[in-house]
Amino acid sequence: MQAMVIKQYGGTDQLCIEEVPLPKPNKDEILIRVRAFGINRAETYMRRGLWGDVAKVSGIECVGEVEDDPSGRLTPGQKVAAIMGGMGRTRNGSYAEFTCVPAANVFALQTNMAWIDLAAIPESYATAWSCLHENMKLTHGDTILIRGGTSALGQAAINIAVNTDRVTVIASTRDKDNIALLKSIGSAEVLIEGEDLSARLKVMYPQGINGVLDIVGNTTLLDSLKMVKKGGYVCNAGFLAGGNAIPFNPLMDLPSSVNLNFFASFMLGTKDFPLSSIPMQAMVDRAFKGYYKAKPVKVFDFAEIPAAHALMESNNAHGKIVVRL
Repeated sequence: MQAMVIKQYGGTDQLCIEEVPLPKPNKDEILIRVRAFGINRAETYMRRGLWGDVAKVSGIECVGEVEDDPSGRLTPGQKVAAIMGGMGRTRNGSYAEFTCVPAANVFALQTNMAWIDLAAIPESYATAWSCLHENMKLTHGDTILIRGGTSALGQAAINIAVNTDRVTVIASTRDKDNIALLKSIGSAEVLIEGEDLSARLKVMYPQGINGVLDIVGNTTLLDSLKMVKKGGYVCNAGFLAGGNAIPFNPLMDLPSSVNLNFFASFMLGTKDFPLSSIPMQAMVDRAFKGYYKAKPVKVFDFAEIPAAHALMESNNAHGKIVVRL
């Protein structure tokens, strides 16, 4: 089969198409014919070697059809989405005509959605759902901030949250040109990033808000902690501004009774984070019906994966990048 492989760690020029062996599934694995997949920032780190030695074929998610399921649970031709399970890290991932995935990391789906639209959903929406509902305990009446709202994960979180009963969503962005986009998908307010963001938010909500999903990362995390009321949550789920370590003193930096946690999507499909806890079919249905504004912002052909990586690294995508086969 054809696959886009990492020749050696480095720039986008290190991605090239090669013929590689067709994988064979074991009893607890599923062989998927890949139809499309989303591009993720994690894959750019893998390509550059920043996460140590990784699989030759990258890609942490895909949508497609079952080619072979030795267990017989899924039949050939069944539409599926696959996420994580070591894809692109400890096993070859989705940048290929076929990929072999642990059965625990596969969603069976029923949908008439186009492949390129479906590919914009799995990883971003599974992660956003887990952050909001598992880590932040989102409930009706909450007011939350999505910090880094124009990212694919940020937009997924906004879509999910605004479709939750009586939840008010505030979003942040670095660029005022993104305000209209974030309001169009349901943000009640849009704030421009800056050192005084917590102070500006506290003018609007003197008692604080219920939660912050911080996708910007270490550069903003201490400020995000200042925004949340007693019993609220700050979930760190991304490092858009880089992952350099920061000094952290719980005595000074962690407000009393504020809950700080972290979510990494590579946990999805594990014992503690089973896919059964994520309503992927319902989210796909909502996207198909237009309740979620979830279409990809840019679609590339398979041979254009290097260009897709370049767009991701430019920070100018403002949404989900998808590749079609």
